[in-house]
Amino acid sequence: SRPLAESGGGSVSAGGSLRLSCTASKADTDTCTYVVHWDRQVLGKEREFVSKIDVDGRTTYADSVQGRFTISQDNAKNSMILQMDNLKPEDTAMYYCNMIRTDYYVGTYFCPNYYAQGTQVTVSS
Repeated sequence: SRPLAESGGGSVSAGGSLRLSCTASKADTDTCTYVVHWDRQVLGKEREFVSKIDVDGRTTYADSVQGRFTISQDNAKNSMILQMDNLKPEDTAMYYCNMIRTDYYVGTYFCPNYYAQGTQVTVSS
């Protein structure tokens, strides 16, 4: 696996917005196909699913963020975005972006998985 460069976390007041992004190698994203998903974890609790985007572009959201968060890819498709609007204190967590390959190889090209270190999001009431 390879690390993802993740950015965009921070502290906001309730009702505010943050935009998280994670960037992979363009060579990998141009050649391989990935399912991208965002998870979050509060210290002491289990990691929970937030959102994902499948290879066909279909998006899925946790009920708790539906209508407030939007997952997307940029035009170059090597950056994955999580736009978070109308944030609530219960959204406070460490957020992780992961890219899971659909194939180990495309021809002779090896497709790695990608995992991010996490970025902290804190929402105050």
